[in-house]
Amino acid sequence: MDEVTRRTILTATAAGGVLAAAGAAGAQTNEAVPQPQRPGHGGTDPGPRNVTRDRQNPDLLVPPSTDQGTLPNLRFSFADAHMRLTSGGWTRQVTVRELGISKDIAGVEMRLNAGSIRELHWHKEAEWAYMLYGSARITAIDPQGRNFVDDVGVGDLWYFPGGVPHSIQGLNPDGCEFLLVFDDGDFDEDDTFLLSDWFKHTPNEVLAKNFGVPGSAFGRVLDPSELYIFASTVPGPLSSDKIAGATPVAQSFSHRMLAQEPIKTKSGTVRITDTSVFPASKTIAAALVEVLPGGMREMHWHPNTNEWQYYIEGQARMGVFAASGQARTFNFQAGQLVVRCQ
Repeated sequence: MDEVTRRTILTATAAGGVLAAAGAAGAQTNEAVPQPQRPGHGGTDPGPRNVTRDRQNPDLLVPPSTDQGTLPNLRFSFADAHMRLTSGGWTRQVTVRELGISKDIAGVEMRLNAGSIRELHWHKEAEWAYMLYGSARITAIDPQGRNFVDDVGVGDLWYFPGGVPHSIQGLNPDGCEFLLVFDDGDFDEDDTFLLSDWFKHTPNEVLAKNFGVPGSAFGRVLDPSELYIFASTVPGPLSSDKIAGATPVAQSFSHRMLAQEPIKTKSGTVRITDTSVFPASKTIAAALVEVLPGGMREMHWHPNTNEWQYYIEGQARMGVFAASGQARTFNFQAGQLVVRCQ
């Protein structure tokens, strides 16, 4: 069960779904130093200790009496992930290396400044995205050479099947930030196929013959270390990037999740985006969930897939029950992940 002050969650499952939560967290009012004790159990912790962390995780410091046994860690914060800084923004990732239980899904947070570009690239894993801030222009080309270009904003999704080359560019006024989800926990954002890297390792005479232009035209190609995410100018209107005569992809790679009519309950709302409403998204389904203060997501389980969550806003408490009477309680805040096994 998920008990919260107020939150919105994004939940994902490989070959299944993604869940998102939003809300305004209540301020910390009790400044007393928390201790790992309850009546008749535990004792004080004289230190050394990290009191700030203890306050963020009250149900780890003083677990409910119903907790029992040992479960894998189901939580990781992007704040603890390594940040890669570039000329055009930043990126950080959480994979099975950081969150060992997350074998089906990896996550990346990425920030592009206005005009900055995530270089044209591709990878074998499918890529699902949720726009957290600002706006971006996304482009792609499928194996049949069909073209896709669209502008996306907060609450919009995109999905690029594995192997489909694509790029992302931040737009005015302040670029964008988005969450990327990949359907393989072993994904590594430093192990993608980059167009500049391909060019660098192909002789100029081969490039010249392939593209029908002089080899000197490729003497100005930047080194891949200068690209990946790089600064550029803000593009013109969407129409200026439309390619005349190009055949569009059969199914749109973007979706307006917030335009969906939510399912409303007394404790919050949910929007479910699966292949019935976003046909291109074959391996990941998602739910955008808002739980009101004091509300609860009903006790439930998934018989055929795992669940991955990203907390967009607010604070939440989640209990997990496993086999042999094992149970654990976790606390979550914005920017943290959780993986729950089936």
